[in-house]
Amino acid sequence: MRVISGSLKGRRFNPTGNLNVRPTTDFAKESLFNIINNNYDFEDLTVLDLFSGTGNISFEFVSRGCISVTSIDSNHKCTDFIKKTCQEYKITNLHPIKTNAFNYLKFITTPFDMIFADPPYDMEGIEKIPEIIFGKNLLTKGGWLIIEHSRSVNFENHPNIVQHRLYGKVNFSFFTTIE
Repeated sequence: MRVISGSLKGRRFNPTGNLNVRPTTDFAKESLFNIINNNYDFEDLTVLDLFSGTGNISFEFVSRGCISVTSIDSNHKCTDFIKKTCQEYKITNLHPIKTNAFNYLKFITTPFDMIFADPPYDMEGIEKIPEIIFGKNLLTKGGWLIIEHSRSVNFENHPNIVQHRLYGKVNFSFFTTIE
């Protein structure tokens, strides 16, 4: 896992090999962050990273100067790796939490500027993520929800979708609040 830009640019983090994760490819991640960079100032963002795995996306947001990043994963090995890496690099604005992402969403009330969700591609209930986020008003006005998913998931009829991008086998669907 490599950080593409920002204060941690070029750093490689090597999580242990026994984590059952599917990190976003560098090609897809670079494309994603170019889109975000063209629409937002990272220094103004509070971010929620759901199903964060090794923190690949969380560390990229932190490196680019986000105010705060909350990283949610149910695997303690993943959150332990993120905590260890934060300590090693003295990162104080990344907050890993070991919990089920859907349970976490039930209890939070504070909105975020950006929510990134990268659930396992075969997970049931992926299509419910936008309903939960928008039903609870968990995005600030003009904020984005970005879901990484397989091609078998289709959000094109969702009222909040604004774009879909495909990078190899990686699909990103972008949603925003309706004004």
